[in-house]
Amino acid sequence: MTSAAVIQRCKELARFSEDPDRITRRFLSPPMRDVHRTLGEWMERLGMHVRVDAAGNLRGEYEGRDRSAARLLIGSHVDTVPDAGAYDGVLGVVLGIALIEALAKRRFRFGIEIVAFSEEEGVRFGVPFIGSRALAGTLDDGLLSAGDAEGITVAEAIRRFGLDPARVPEAAVDPRGVRGYLEFHIEQGPVLESLNLGLGVVTAIAGQSRLGVTFRGAANHAGTTPMHLRRDALAAAAQWISTVEKEARTVAGLVATVGQIDAKPGVGNVIAGEVRTSLDVRHASDVERHAVVTKMLAQAEQIGKERGITVEVEHRLDQAATGCDEGLVKTLESAVSSAGFAVHRMVSGAGHDAMVLAGHVPVAMLFLRSPKGVSHHPDEAVLEEDVDAALQVGLNFLAQLEAQGG
Repeated sequence: MTSAAVIQRCKELARFSEDPDRITRRFLSPPMRDVHRTLGEWMERLGMHVRVDAAGNLRGEYEGRDRSAARLLIGSHVDTVPDAGAYDGVLGVVLGIALIEALAKRRFRFGIEIVAFSEEEGVRFGVPFIGSRALAGTLDDGLLSAGDAEGITVAEAIRRFGLDPARVPEAAVDPRGVRGYLEFHIEQGPVLESLNLGLGVVTAIAGQSRLGVTFRGAANHAGTTPMHLRRDALAAAAQWISTVEKEARTVAGLVATVGQIDAKPGVGNVIAGEVRTSLDVRHASDVERHAVVTKMLAQAEQIGKERGITVEVEHRLDQAATGCDEGLVKTLESAVSSAGFAVHRMVSGAGHDAMVLAGHVPVAMLFLRSPKGVSHHPDEAVLEEDVDAALQVGLNFLAQLEAQGG
């Protein structure tokens, strides 16, 4: 499969969307069936055994010569944020299939399993990594009972998709049977482009905290309530959001985002009585990250106290900073170098399925340059030359694992 064909296949999958005019594909939404069908057809043509596990992950196995040998996992996610681009997540799955095709029926001693994770973004239920948590064996009853905006739980969404949530534990992989996990992904940032490099070897993934912060005041008439008697939840939230940005700028390497805000009743002539916001904080140091989150929440409480507003906090995710497996990183670096490309080591600021699996199996990641650093946007792109380079590196990586034996 050529690099142009890989890109075209990503664009083909982008047609499967909940929205007619933009790419939006949430966990086990109807378009996910089309993605499964299309990816499954591509896999089956290559002689792969295809199945969908109880968490909605599409999995295709390319058998090795020795069924007892630990297999290599290659994958990424196929859900998207609203109004997404065509490559985030999906590219990693299509590249994995392209590697199998490039083998031209050659088989290594170890098998290769391509995994298209059902959910990574956290859009539908506010908690990310449903797909990879299932493989890691950490998709518990608490998460299965989480609800979306319509009150549908994760477990019910699984049932409506024709799967059995009681069988989710069967999706977990036994680490004794897995040699490692390799993920190809667009960088989602401007670093590689600024260095004029097409590829980057990920050494670690920054830790992240995701929270919901709700401000509760009192709704009232906008024209008859004096300013000094108001308990304006939106004004309190706005003040706090400004402090979040200010605080984040004081810590090198830290990023903090309030990306969601929902004001109720949401009417122009009514003071907002309730405002729900999100908080996303990331840093390579868990100590630094936790300290900043604690300070930001204390600031929210102080603002609330001064304004007669109550503040409620929901802790949604506390993902530790994750190091990639040094052995697989060295193998990946060697694969990059032997393909004739410069080796650049880097830390990922974005979270990925690899960070969830890292506590369970060895992981490695290869970034592809993001033109203009754009991601989570329709203008998201990838260069053919970088896709071609990734394919070369991937084939070298597989050959080196074979040569290492084990």
